[in-house]
Amino acid sequence: MDSLQESMEVFQKQLQDGTIQKAYRGLMDYVMNLKTYLKKKYPDYAVSSSLYAGYMDMTYFSFTPPSLKDRNLKIAIVFNYDDFCFEVWLGGYNKQVQEEYWKLFKQSDWKKYHLVPGIEGFDSILENTLVENPDFDQPDELTNQIEDKTLLFINDVNDFLSEH
Repeated sequence: MDSLQESMEVFQKQLQDGTIQKAYRGLMDYVMNLKTYLKKKYPDYAVSSSLYAGYMDMTYFSFTPPSLKDRNLKIAIVFNYDDFCFEVWLGGYNKQVQEEYWKLFKQSDWKKYHLVPGIEGFDSILENTLVENPDFDQPDELTNQIEDKTLLFINDVNDFLSEH
């Protein structure tokens, strides 16, 4: 395993090229624009005021309809760096809420979306991939894919919760 110093030297060399900064800045701009777009289009939804940039593991913001907020649940639109994809997560406002709803989904044996293995070590209850290979050169199309699949996820979760 590389030492921190060795990793920093590789990191510095990669940064000197300038590509990483350009890509990271482009990603942050895109996600901020997506957040702004959704906030304007869905004024009743709770959209986080800031963007969690992460440690190059994930970048996300919350986008929660009133129906889920009333249940102390939240939706996160996440860029997952490891898988280099956009995901949508259902989470709770705290661990107690997360555990309550995780158990509900687990006991129902609902398999429409990926249920995380447990609440320890996870910030979500359910996860779903929105876009596997995002094309950042087509931002409008990418935004439409994320929006459509996020709304479908929200509707499916709302339908499940109304039945249980």
